[in-house]
Amino acid sequence: MKQKDFELLVEECLRRIPQVFRDALNNVQIVVEDWPDPELMEDLFGDRDTVLYGLFVGKPITEKHFDDWGVPPALIYIWQKTLEEDFPEQKDLEREVEVTLVHEIAHFMGFDETTLAEYGYD
Repeated sequence: MKQKDFELLVEECLRRIPQVFRDALNNVQIVVEDWPDPELMEDLFGDRDTVLYGLFVGKPITEKHFDDWGVPPALIYIWQKTLEEDFPEQKDLEREVEVTLVHEIAHFMGFDETTLAEYGYD
């Protein structure tokens, strides 16, 4: 799938997620890339070959303070080729993109796995 088509899929999935997650998007940027950077994976997990579908990078809302300034914006990475490789069927790909987005937005919001399960994303 071309990256532009995948980005449209991400936008479509964002429109389907619960409002509580969409409301948080004013404070986070979503970046679509082909594959995770091996150096980033080594820095974070000690293994260049670690493969993820998405990753939240930044300070969760629950840890921010009114006097925070000069802090880089929060980012959510979504890795297209990793998702496409593991979910070749369109329906499965759409669902996993949605689940990945919600999971990473939840990290930004400071939610735990129990809260995700309450929304049907376990």
